[in-house]
Amino acid sequence: MQTGMLNTARVAAALSSNPAFSVESRNGRPDFELAAAVQKVLPQQQAKAQKTATDFEGMFLNSMFAQMTSGLKGEGPFGDTPGTGVWRSMLTEQYSKNFASAGGIGVARDVYRTLIMQQAKTTLRTA
Repeated sequence: MQTGMLNTARVAAALSSNPAFSVESRNGRPDFELAAAVQKVLPQQQAKAQKTATDFEGMFLNSMFAQMTSGLKGEGPFGDTPGTGVWRSMLTEQYSKNFASAGGIGVARDVYRTLIMQQAKTTLRTA
């Protein structure tokens, strides 16, 4: 094996702990750019990037769910009371957190990839 080649099996095994952030995240094909960048970024920074990406997707989904439910009137367990709006906002927040932590809609993967690529470039400049 050449020294400049990427050990894809090792990188794939390292990323398999979280399938949402796998090397095969670009159109169902291995993303060798991401795999190379992951090797240059510290595990603590990778974990922080995963959390940031998941949190971002949660906020995005919360905004979407809030827009989806903004036109609903007071049907349901609380009727048309002032507490309905507060209850609905808490419900959409929990929905969005659950959706994002379960894999989301793909926004977190792209945000994670961008964060890791930027971290790898920064690492190259400082090294």
